[in-house]
Amino acid sequence: MQRRNLLKAMLTAGVLAAGTAGGYAEETVKIGLILPMTGPFASTGKQIEAAVKLYIAEHGDTVAGKKIEIVLKDDTNVADITKRLAQEMVVNDGVKVLAGFGLTPLALAAAPVSAQAKVPQIVMAAGTAIITERSPFIVRTSFTLPQKATVMGSWAARNGIGKAFSIVADFAPGHDSEKWFKDSFTKAGGQMVGEARVPMANPDFAPFLQRAADAKPDAIFVFVPSGQGALFAKQYVERGLDKSGMKLIATGDLPDDDILNGFGDAALGMITADPYSAAHPSAKNVAYVAAFKKANPAMRPNFMSVGGYDGMHVIYEALKKTNGGTDGEALLAAMKGLAFESPRGPISIDPATRDIVQNIYLRKVEKKDGELYNIEFATVEAVKDPDKASRP
Repeated sequence: MQRRNLLKAMLTAGVLAAGTAGGYAEETVKIGLILPMTGPFASTGKQIEAAVKLYIAEHGDTVAGKKIEIVLKDDTNVADITKRLAQEMVVNDGVKVLAGFGLTPLALAAAPVSAQAKVPQIVMAAGTAIITERSPFIVRTSFTLPQKATVMGSWAARNGIGKAFSIVADFAPGHDSEKWFKDSFTKAGGQMVGEARVPMANPDFAPFLQRAADAKPDAIFVFVPSGQGALFAKQYVERGLDKSGMKLIATGDLPDDDILNGFGDAALGMITADPYSAAHPSAKNVAYVAAFKKANPAMRPNFMSVGGYDGMHVIYEALKKTNGGTDGEALLAAMKGLAFESPRGPISIDPATRDIVQNIYLRKVEKKDGELYNIEFATVEAVKDPDKASRP
C-alpha cells in the first residue's frame, strides 16, 4: 500500500512538474515506446520497432520544428513492468506520448498512467475491444479482434461452412474472438459444435485439436496471438488434420506474415480475416514492403508493423496540427477523426471511440514467387469495432 501511494505521489508530482515545464519552449518531443522485445512475443516488439524506425527514416526526425526522440524500453511481456515503465517515462523521462503495447494486459496496465498524466497512449498492437475505454487518452492504430472475427464468421456461414469448432487463447482477445465469431456465424445460419480455450502460458494445442476432430466440424476457427501460430500449425499437421478435409479458418494473427513461410504447405488454402497482408496490392504497400525489407533483410512486415507505422503517422500529424505543442488534451483532439491512406488501405480514427476504422480483408494462403502469402480475395470496407457499435 505504501509503495502504491508513493508511486501515485511521484506520478502526480511529475505531472505537475510537466505541466509547469509545458509553459516553456521544448526542443525535443519524447515518445515512450514500451514493447515486449524479449520472450515469446518478441516478434511483435521487433516488428513495431522496425516500423517506427522506418517511418522516422522516411519522414524525418523533426516535426513542426521539434526533434522527435524515441525512448524504447522492454516490458518483457509483464504487465507490472509495463506500468512501472510508463510511470518512469512520464515522471522521469518527460515523454509526451506513450506508445507500443504488444498485448492486452500490457495496454491495460498503462491505461491509468495515461489517464492521470493526460498523456496520449497509442496502442499499436493489442486488440481487445475494451482497451480504449480504460483511459480517455488511448488511441488505437492496430485493430480489434471483434472486427476480424465478425467478418470471418459471416463469411464462413455464407460460404459452405455449416458447422464450426472454435479454439482460442484463454485471455481477453481470445474471448472477444470466440464471442464475435460465434455471434456472426450463428446469426448467418451456422452451428457451433464446440468451443475450447487454450492456456496462454506454454500452450499445448494437441488435446484441443483432438476435441475439435472428434466433433467433426466443417471448419475449425482459431485465434492465437501473433507468435504462437507456428506451434499451432506444427501440432495441427502432427495430428493429420491438414489432410482431414476440415477447413482451417482464423483471424490473421495465426498465419502472421513474419512467420508464414515456416508453416510449409500445410498452410495452403487457409482462410483468414485481417486488415493487412504483406501482399496487399496497393502502390503504397508495395513501397512499404520493399522499404521494410531493405531496412530489415531477415523480416517481412506483418500486421503489427503497420500498427506501429500508422501510429507514428498519427503522432506526427497531431504534432503538425498543434504546431509542435505537446499538451495532452490538444494532441488527443488533433488525433480524433484523422483519416489517411495506410499501407493496409484507408483508415481513420473514430472521434467518438478513439478506435480505428479500417477495411477487413478475406485472404487465402497461396504460393507467390515460391513463398507463402495471404492473398486477399474480398474486402469489407470501413469496419468499426462491432463491440462498441452494438451498444445503445
